[in-house]
Amino acid sequence: MSKHVNKKKRIVAIVTAAVLVLGGGSAAFAYWTSTGVGNGTTTTGTSVAFAVAQTTTAGGPITPGGAPETVSFTVTNPGTGNQRLNAVAVTIANTDATAFSVTTGGNPACTAADYTIGTITVPTGDIAPGAAVTGTVVVSMNNLGTNQDSCKLAVVPLHYVAS
Repeated sequence: MSKHVNKKKRIVAIVTAAVLVLGGGSAAFAYWTSTGVGNGTTTTGTSVAFAVAQTTTAGGPITPGGAPETVSFTVTNPGTGNQRLNAVAVTIANTDATAFSVTTGGNPACTAADYTIGTITVPTGDIAPGAAVTGTVVVSMNNLGTNQDSCKLAVVPLHYVAS
């Protein structure tokens, strides 16, 4: 009988060990819950002024009441991110945006009033970094019915503002 009791004790010990191992194994999946907060920062870039350059001229030279000239230009995004081009304005003005005026031989001054800026065509929207779009502007000379001799051979400055 002692053999039988020892065998029973062994079986009980094996079953107990198995239960402890299985029960202890599930304890490995226990966890604590918690919350936490943190802070950090990043920076944003800024816009960079578009670069506008005149490229070609077709037609002309312009004369009072004559055929217009079509002038091509590019708008380049020199920035590091996309920039939105909404419009390009073109005026007859010096590069510093001051009024254009030329007087020769005692004639009335040649000014922006002697010219008309016509249709400006340029694709608007996002321009990728380093990319450019091409536009055109039509320029004509008004026939004012007065002496416009100061405009003869005048270099007419075009001032571009891209926004």
